[in-house]
Amino acid sequence: MNSPPKVSLRSITRENFYTVIGLMVKPEQRTFVASNAKSIAEAHYNNNVYFKAIYADETPVGFIMLAHPGTVEGSTRYYLWRLMVDQNHQRQGYGKMALDLLREYVRTRPNADFLYGSYHPGEHGPEKFYHLYGFEDIDEMEENEQVMRIKL
Repeated sequence: MNSPPKVSLRSITRENFYTVIGLMVKPEQRTFVASNAKSIAEAHYNNNVYFKAIYADETPVGFIMLAHPGTVEGSTRYYLWRLMVDQNHQRQGYGKMALDLLREYVRTRPNADFLYGSYHPGEHGPEKFYHLYGFEDIDEMEENEQVMRIKL
């Protein structure tokens, strides 16, 4: 019997860069998340950003990015900035497992009580996924996105 793939978060390197930026969500989901190329560029031009490729065994299947407090001037939150799973690897549990790993990482950071994030509501958006995972909406909007959080 085959065991399920082991999910890990790995650095983006010269060797995997083009594979990672080639990962894409389904066409109807593309208005809800930036491309990995844009995300990697933003990560390089902001302070305190943690960004990784999501791997299932030895296969890159997605991308995740976290903003630490201070990434944006005045920010005091750990913020899930991006999460995407490639269209060919969705609905296999990789997004949930990647979030589990990210939460483990955030728990090791100073003053970490919650992980925040946001989503743009709409058909084909990630709202249901985040709510099933355990995120709860809070009474706050940020750039037309609903802000949510989950206790660490």
